[in-house]
Amino acid sequence: MTDGRITTAKLGDHGPEVGVQGLGCMGMSFAYGPSDADTSRATLDRALELGVTLYDTADAYGAGENERFLSPFFKAHRDEVVIATKFALSIPPDDPTRRVIRNDPPYIRQAVEASLKRLDVDVIDLYYMHRRDVNVPIEESVGTMADLVREGKVKHLGLSEVTADELRAAHAVHPIAAVQSEWSLFSRDIERHVVPAARDLGVALVAYSPLGRGFLTGSFTDAEQDLSAGDFRRQQPRFTGDNATANATLLGLIRSVAEAHDATLGQIALAWVQQQATVHGLPVIPIPGTRKPSRVEENTAATGIVLTDEQLDLLDGIAAQVAGTRYADMTFTSVGRE
Repeated sequence: MTDGRITTAKLGDHGPEVGVQGLGCMGMSFAYGPSDADTSRATLDRALELGVTLYDTADAYGAGENERFLSPFFKAHRDEVVIATKFALSIPPDDPTRRVIRNDPPYIRQAVEASLKRLDVDVIDLYYMHRRDVNVPIEESVGTMADLVREGKVKHLGLSEVTADELRAAHAVHPIAAVQSEWSLFSRDIERHVVPAARDLGVALVAYSPLGRGFLTGSFTDAEQDLSAGDFRRQQPRFTGDNATANATLLGLIRSVAEAHDATLGQIALAWVQQQATVHGLPVIPIPGTRKPSRVEENTAATGIVLTDEQLDLLDGIAAQVAGTRYADMTFTSVGRE
């Protein structure tokens, strides 16, 4: 970093230049309980000051509310930010609590128009397929996404939670700039197949939940006891009951590395993800989510931490000891289809 600003990296062979750390914006209006709009807006501003340029949202976050919330910030800084949003999780009109995965071309066109309107922009910089509908050939879906690029509605294409084979099939239709998948000290399943495929194809890896949805920061130890009733982490197997108790013991290893760097647990977790770019030989852009300016400052400071080989070895075995799966239903993840 120079003067507190983070460095940049290219989002794969076919994507834009972005800050080496992005910002996950979901929690500003969805999933993690009550939030304060003014504080969230201050967080967006502070992130930009620190060189964060990739801002991640989705049409499913709050049924479009997250996109609407971000729109004024994006409009005020349109030439400085890279807007990433997603489609695929359709909300049935008769049941707003459900999500139905749709990758069919008519839905993709409907979704992009709705996102453009909510964001109030002419073009989306990075448009992701949020989840994969195996009943629709990926070539058909990506073909429609490629049409959106040709029509000037989208600049770059991304995929989320796809397998290596799905990524290769998609990339053969149109260059993919980024694959977004969960990657952290607790979640490393993508290293087996997806990461090597992305490296070979020149695709960046955008790591969501690099802080283990906050668990790796030590901010909570049992979701049911520590988090509000509306927080969706209460539904994730890793963060409740015996699993949470077992997983909390794993933070001791991270804490020992943090002490050596005079850093926080979260900074070490982020530094580990960022350093996978060197380990695996591809661009890696973590997108930690936060709603507080102070956390953005803490997170971006982690880009200056370099872990030693000995520290990487010490942290290497954590994931194999994690109790519980990422989601109760893993069929919607890449590893669930491999």
